[in-house]
Amino acid sequence: MKKIRNIIIFSFFTVGGGWLGIWLNSVTGNTQPPMQSLGALVWLTSPALSGFLLRALGGDGWKDSGFGLNLPSGWMWYLVAILVYPLAALLTFSLAAPFGFISADGFSAQGFGAYLSIVGVMFVGSLMKNFFEEFAWRSYLTPRLDAAKVHPILNHLITGILWWSWHLPYYYYFLDRAVLESALTTSFPVFLVLGLIVLFPTAILFGELRLISKSTWTVFLLHNVINAVSMPLIINGFIKVNGTLGTIFTPTNEGILTSLLMGAAGLLLYQRRMKQN
Repeated sequence: MKKIRNIIIFSFFTVGGGWLGIWLNSVTGNTQPPMQSLGALVWLTSPALSGFLLRALGGDGWKDSGFGLNLPSGWMWYLVAILVYPLAALLTFSLAAPFGFISADGFSAQGFGAYLSIVGVMFVGSLMKNFFEEFAWRSYLTPRLDAAKVHPILNHLITGILWWSWHLPYYYYFLDRAVLESALTTSFPVFLVLGLIVLFPTAILFGELRLISKSTWTVFLLHNVINAVSMPLIINGFIKVNGTLGTIFTPTNEGILTSLLMGAAGLLLYQRRMKQN
């Protein structure tokens, strides 16, 4: 019962932290950009901090926290973290480009070197945010659901839903709307629905990589690679999505086919983990 109680407490802070942050900005009369405000700090840190406190004071302990690097025996999982999304995106693009769903004229116009420069900046810029994300979802929630004997697929579904719920205040308030709209290939409501759909297979990959590697650092690396490689594609005009089918076939991480490929990779990791066990 203690495990379930703590998971419920964690879920409460996960879902409510962002809205609490918005309320704090409202009552304090915040004049800073939303992402530089006290409310954004509360939104960003509340899931990870609640997980840390539940481990320290709630009786969960630190044994399955995944703080260790698990090297050198686990080096292959870091390689998976680096390669799995670029390979999924490349396969998606190779299927979509011949049919005109996606065009990559921006690479010809700007050069691949410009893209790599932006990828490097994006990678560094996402480090702090993804630290708090992965040391909430994959350092705390995924292993604690596993310790509570929740079936792995249900584990990843619960994690995906809470992960999506945590993002809602970010999309509605903290993230600059102009930046968000520059990356959207659909209307905002459709984007939110698609986000819930694609986060489930993505959560399978993240969760299984975390459990099989026994380290949170593998998924922290994976998350940074996905953000850095994916975000510049549309925001900086390196690719263009054409029509409704382009939304399905976009090689960005919100693309349906790309997320399904990552989910398939996660299922392969799940099968391997079950054989190991």
